[in-house]
Amino acid sequence: MLQSKTFVKKTKAGRVQKVVREHYLRDDIPCGAASCSTCGAVEHPLSADAAAILVVDTNVVLHQIDLLENPAIDDVVLLSVVLDEVKNKNLAVFNRIKALCSNKARRFFVFTNEHHRDTYVKEMVGESPNDRNDRAIRVATRWYQSHLGENVKVLLITNDRDNKRKATEEGINAETVESYVRSLAQPGLLDLVVVSTSGDVTMEDVEDLRPSKKKVIYNEHKPMSEITAGLRCGIYHQGKLRVNRYNPFEAYVGSESIGDEIVIRGRSNMNRAFDGDIVAVELLPQDQWHESKSFIADDDEDEEDDVHLAPNNADDAPRKANPTQSTVTSSADSVSSRPVGLVVGVIKRNWNSYCGSLEPMPMPAGSGGVAHALFVSKDRRIPKIRIQTRQLGNLLDKRIIVAVDSWDVLSRYPSGHYVVLIENDINTRPFSTQVLACLPPLPWTLSPEDLANPNRQDLRHVRVFSVDPPDGSNKYAKCNFDLQWLWHIRSISIYTDVCSLRADVERLAFSVIWEMTPHADIISTRYTKSVIKSCAAMSYVEAQARMDDSRLVDPLTVDLRNLNSLAKIMRHRRCERGALTLASAEVKFEIDSETHDPLDIGIYQIREANQMIEEFMLAANISVAEKILKHFPLCSLLRRHPSPTKEMLEPLLRTASSVGLNLDVSSSKALAESLDNAKAVYFCSGDLTFSEYYHYGLAASLYTHFTSPIRRYADVIVHRLLAAALDIAKLPPLFQDGPQLTGVADNLNYRHRNAQMASRASVELHTHIYFKTRPTDTEARIVKIKANGFIVFVPKFGIEGPIYLTPKGDKGGDWVVDEVHQRITKPGTSISYAVLQTVMIHMEVVEPQPHRPKLQLTLI
Repeated sequence: MLQSKTFVKKTKAGRVQKVVREHYLRDDIPCGAASCSTCGAVEHPLSADAAAILVVDTNVVLHQIDLLENPAIDDVVLLSVVLDEVKNKNLAVFNRIKALCSNKARRFFVFTNEHHRDTYVKEMVGESPNDRNDRAIRVATRWYQSHLGENVKVLLITNDRDNKRKATEEGINAETVESYVRSLAQPGLLDLVVVSTSGDVTMEDVEDLRPSKKKVIYNEHKPMSEITAGLRCGIYHQGKLRVNRYNPFEAYVGSESIGDEIVIRGRSNMNRAFDGDIVAVELLPQDQWHESKSFIADDDEDEEDDVHLAPNNADDAPRKANPTQSTVTSSADSVSSRPVGLVVGVIKRNWNSYCGSLEPMPMPAGSGGVAHALFVSKDRRIPKIRIQTRQLGNLLDKRIIVAVDSWDVLSRYPSGHYVVLIENDINTRPFSTQVLACLPPLPWTLSPEDLANPNRQDLRHVRVFSVDPPDGSNKYAKCNFDLQWLWHIRSISIYTDVCSLRADVERLAFSVIWEMTPHADIISTRYTKSVIKSCAAMSYVEAQARMDDSRLVDPLTVDLRNLNSLAKIMRHRRCERGALTLASAEVKFEIDSETHDPLDIGIYQIREANQMIEEFMLAANISVAEKILKHFPLCSLLRRHPSPTKEMLEPLLRTASSVGLNLDVSSSKALAESLDNAKAVYFCSGDLTFSEYYHYGLAASLYTHFTSPIRRYADVIVHRLLAAALDIAKLPPLFQDGPQLTGVADNLNYRHRNAQMASRASVELHTHIYFKTRPTDTEARIVKIKANGFIVFVPKFGIEGPIYLTPKGDKGGDWVVDEVHQRITKPGTSISYAVLQTVMIHMEVVEPQPHRPKLQLTLI
């Protein structure tokens, strides 16, 4: 059946063009229900014994995605009209619901109602697109009811009152999200239900006992049409809002339109914007551009001075009880050349799920055992979030995840809902059966088919060895005696029993093989899947000991020394090209084998063996990047490190200047020579020009990740690209879809950052356990001056945190800050502190609130 739509439109050239769109309808699209005997479909995603089949509308998907992802919700029909709307409104939610539909363990079914003869509806005269789509949802639900008969209950789930009313009038079973979830008799699910924004006023009554309970706290955001017009004529300025690390009531918006950062002071001027939001800013009159002192914000109630691992991108700035008042004003303010502004609208939200703990509100639980609580995020840049929960007693002393739903102008805090007991968005659930089905059965051994594979080279006769950290990570270098150097990477997905390189055990690998001169000049490069057999598995310490022991002259030790000689030449050349060598504080714990408590803490020692492995890893990654880009210039997954902007380097330059160092930051080579940090990210080669591929930190024109497929999914993708480039395998469909590959790259960057944060959280936990029974006096180095104290770095432990010089709540007292020389002085005395000065501090774990320990640093 064919439907057509004809209309006219005006082209850019000014001509009027007639457009005819044909819409084909079918009557053989299956319903997906196992109880249906009419459709004759092979697969039936919807269960035959389902209590009800749910048809959800667009707003339910957009706002209740956390609920839909819960395993308790199943047998759900997603109409194509709903998916199209969701894709246009929120791509992130669309990807999550699409993943649910693709997961065979979940019973979600996509019904293409827009192409079914009995469910397609035409837009009526005077009907809005939204009303037409709501009608299409009702028509499809009614069709399901009549198609499946009385034996199967079909429910339309909608929170739209008008849509629910019309559905009821048309004889369709319809329920709100909350009423349906209540019928499941699982109280925990109710915490996942996003309450409507109309409840904000009620919550304001709860949290604010002032006489004027409906006071407008924030300004309304400007409509997008006004923002667009204001940006075009220069009234407003667009940029990403970044909240101050040590003061959450101060933020900055980098604006290309004025070529400078705009300072936003106070929560009222931030106007409900979150860190990372793309915002529109209006500049304040220039007489209000005051330069305020930079304080470490302080509040006894909000864990103001947590100490954290350094460097750490999560901010530990404290909060004030009244977040709408600016806490950074000072009588010593002076007119500033930096523009100051206020947020007039949010162009793109950056709301995420946040980890933290609950702070109960002083009021009894409401009906149905609903309690109100304030969620305090571990990330101090995030304001408190108010939630409702029926599990307050169970959640009070735990780390939980909360998602933000809305923030009304009448509400002091944003509204959110409890999601789950995890942190850093890392899924701790067991792997699905589909994932486990990809793994080979254990015990795994090399098969005759592996050896007979013409695309796999047998290298078991080559002397191969591995060099790893003590925990058996993923860095492996191998060589033979005739200067044909090989880099082998494990390419299978079971770490302990299949992938780890162990002595005298055969393994499958993906190899980059170079022929090199003794001067580290590459004569030829080839790539192959291979079979290897390691003759030794060494730690970095063991490899270093072999190289340092002059009495050892066995072939294995000689190979190590040869590799190290080549690595030194390669490293020297990289540094000559401008590669940066920046020290980082990697904390190492000695763990008790029985109690798993930390026994000792220190900085991880880097040896020549580490640098040797690093050089060959980098060389392999660069070689593979060149290979895959040559074959797939538009769909290669690469890694780049953009050059830092002048604004990023300004704090470094100011600090260096205060101690008499002049740094040249015109290039990575110049900075490396002066110093002897934008973040590296994954990207799809088709998204950028070749000049943007550059990796600033490594001074490499091309770079990717190939050498660790066990711990990085990016390396798995690169393996598949390399296999396709060698004609060993076909190019997967993913790489032929540019937007999808870009989405994968974005997700890799997101997951990489979360993994870093999880690692730092683990270090922070072990640090608290260690210092809880070991108060310590030690040396620290001042790294940043504030008006009421300074930030110190503890080299011995790799820890950074604030030191207060004034009582809490005193914004600077008598101390005077010299911004030019980065020094803080107490007038009338000889007491002063400067950047990079060494001070003695006391470190101990305190617990100002139950179950919220923190590491406190005080000046001795």
